[in-house]
Amino acid sequence: MKPEFHVVSNGKLMFAEAGEMLKKIEPYIDYFHIREKEKSAKELFDGLEFLLEQGFPAEKLVINDRCDAALAAGIQRVQLGGGSLPISRVKQVMPSLHAGCSVHSPEEAAAAINDGADSLLYGHIFQSNSKKGLEPRGVLGLAEIVLHSAVPVIAIGGITPLHVKEVIKAGASGIAVISGIWNSETPVKAATEYRKMLGGMR
Repeated sequence: MKPEFHVVSNGKLMFAEAGEMLKKIEPYIDYFHIREKEKSAKELFDGLEFLLEQGFPAEKLVINDRCDAALAAGIQRVQLGGGSLPISRVKQVMPSLHAGCSVHSPEEAAAAINDGADSLLYGHIFQSNSKKGLEPRGVLGLAEIVLHSAVPVIAIGGITPLHVKEVIKAGASGIAVISGIWNSETPVKAATEYRKMLGGMR
């Protein structure tokens, strides 16, 4: 199976403005994570409804933290973290939901898996604009997480197309990108470059 390509929103997502771009990159990506901590549940729900009305596939949407918005919009994947509801409780209420968990250490990874996480998002792997001043965990840290993980591990943090093969060689099941898309002058071209390095279209 080819590695997955996840794109994560930048915390400043304007659904109406980004809708056209997201439609254009959709064929090249596997999942779009909506990580918008400043938006209310209603704002997220309205944005989700807009994307769905525009034809963005529901099965490619992942909602960060807000299980209520995901449930209301019929989205089947959420990404949880340290401040989110416990994975085990979320799965108890919504057993069909795919619950990913963001982790930053082997200890967090083990705890998430033990609590029922379906996948892990691990980083930051390389120097990242959103994590300035923090030491990246590198591909060796990633390889350690993968070695002890019973679920897929997606790598995130400063990953450029040139890093992709190194990250996948370390055992990641895919990559997640923020600035590589949102800070690009040509997001569609950037998406195609990542997809090419991941092995082409699925």
